[in-house]
Amino acid sequence: MPEYTGTPQGPLHRWNRVTFVPPLAVVGAVLVATDARTWWDAVVLGLGVIAGLVVMARWTADDTSRVALPCLIVTAAVWPFGVLVADSTTAFYGLTVVGPYLVPRLPRHRIAAALGLAAFVAAAGATKLTQSPGDVHGALTQYVLVPTGIIMVVTGLHFANHQFYKVIAQSREREAELAVIRERIRFASDLHDIQGHTLHVVKLKITLASKLVRSDLDRVEEELREVHALVSDTITQTKELAYAQRRLNLSVELENAKNLFEAAGIRVRVNREAEADERVNGLLGQVLRETTTNILRHAQATRVRITLSESGITIVNDGAREGPLPELSGLAALKERVGDDGGELTVEQEDGRFVTAATFPGLRPATADHHPTTADLRRATTDPRPTTADLRPATTDLRPTTADLRPTTPPSSARKDDR
Repeated sequence: MPEYTGTPQGPLHRWNRVTFVPPLAVVGAVLVATDARTWWDAVVLGLGVIAGLVVMARWTADDTSRVALPCLIVTAAVWPFGVLVADSTTAFYGLTVVGPYLVPRLPRHRIAAALGLAAFVAAAGATKLTQSPGDVHGALTQYVLVPTGIIMVVTGLHFANHQFYKVIAQSREREAELAVIRERIRFASDLHDIQGHTLHVVKLKITLASKLVRSDLDRVEEELREVHALVSDTITQTKELAYAQRRLNLSVELENAKNLFEAAGIRVRVNREAEADERVNGLLGQVLRETTTNILRHAQATRVRITLSESGITIVNDGAREGPLPELSGLAALKERVGDDGGELTVEQEDGRFVTAATFPGLRPATADHHPTTADLRRATTDPRPTTADLRPATTDLRPTTADLRPTTPPSSARKDDR
């Protein structure tokens, strides 16, 4: 399971932006207006408040990596300035926002960091004693005890907040894993229905042929021909199941992907520039299916944009992690199949975005007379191995009926069986 980074997902972004940032801004402005005695004091104290608001705003927007440390330095410098220069008892306000936010998100030594933060606030506040030796009690209360206590309480609340979002992220990952498990069970059930019945019938016919091998060779040959036909039909059905070609529809896959993303708290935007060509409809559906599975299992996406055209599909998500392009075996297998049909499947990762695009630039208008191409013949003989794309929920029932699996017995055989 991917490591949780402590960032709210989906609709929680908007909720946190509305509930946290405006109230913090108002409180900070009131404190600066109350404590600042000169314009210089207002500028410095205001920098501390702004630094805290920047971190909070970037947290709700899922991007604090670049601003967290600079803002921590600014707010840490404003507190001693407020104690020694501005004579402000609330100059630690910005540090109260930034410090407790960062501590629970450290990879290790969180408790030590929390104690260090509280110690810094207390030590900086204690320097006031050098300026007010006659009012030790008042200085300790206003500059040491109260600020340190507030910092510790807020840090504890952030620990609870971090754990809350961690549980949400884990629930999201488990939901995606359960979806994959359900699809695997469905696939195994379909495969059992197809091959289990066939193997049972083959066993009966082989047993019958072995009993008649010395008395009725014509009947034995007939039974073996039926076994061959039955096995060939089963291979075809298995190939259709493995490649998800049975009644696969891009519109159905699109609706299913939207439902899955929305259930996981991911905002989805669909741009339908044109209806996909029927000749690539199913293959584009498989690309969408595989990409949806990858986003749910491997990305930390909050937004997904799907663009459909007559000859292609593009899926963009904002959950790409820093580092090299990951190796996705399912997309690699689909890339070969798209190439066989004259298309191109590309995967790009840049600036936190992951883009998967399948296009068929050489797609020509369909004609009445269609002749199979070399790619068609090659794909028909390809080893039918399922890809990762087959391991996510599908909205259509691919289970074969009993009529589909019943072997065809010639009339002559039926009359012989009756005898």
